Amino acid sequence: MSYQEKKIFVSIISNILIFTLYTLYALKNAEEGSITSASDFSFWGSFILVLLPVSIVVKIIIHIVFVILNKIATNEDAPAFEDEFDKLIELKADRVSLYVFFLGFILSMVPLVTDLPTYLTFLLLILFGFLSDLMGRFAQLFFYRKGV
Repeated sequence: MSYQEKKIFVSIISNILIFTLYTLYALKNAEEGSITSASDFSFWGSFILVLLPVSIVVKIIIHIVFVILNKIATNEDAPAFEDEFDKLIELKADRVSLYVFFLGFILSMVPLVTDLPTYLTFLLLILFGFLSDLMGRFAQLFFYRKGV
C-alpha cells in the first residue's frame, strides 16, 4: 500500500471518529429541547462553530502522529512533492466532494420552504458536510487504486 493510500485511510478513520465523538459529546451536553426547538439556533450555530476548529486541530495532530508512526514502522519518509498524478486525483476527488455538498445544500433548503422543522436544515448541512469530506476521501482512494 502506498503512502498516499495509508494517509487516506487514516484520514477516513479520523474523520469518522472526530465527527462521531464530537456529535455524541455535543448531544450529551445539549440543553433539553435545544436540538429540536424551531427558534433556538444557538445550539446549531455553536455546534458548527466549535466542530470546525476542533476537527482541524485534531486532524493536524493525527497527521503528525501518522507521519511519525509511519516513519518508525516503515522507515520511509513522506513524499517531498506531489506529481501531476497526485494533483489530478485531488482535483477529481474535490469535484466529487463538491457535488455531494451541493446536493446536501439544496436538500437542506427543503425544510425552509416547507412545513418541516427548521432544525432539519442544520442537520442536513452538517450531515452532508461530513459526507462530502468522506466521499472525497473515498474518491481519492478509488482513483489511486483504479487510476484516472
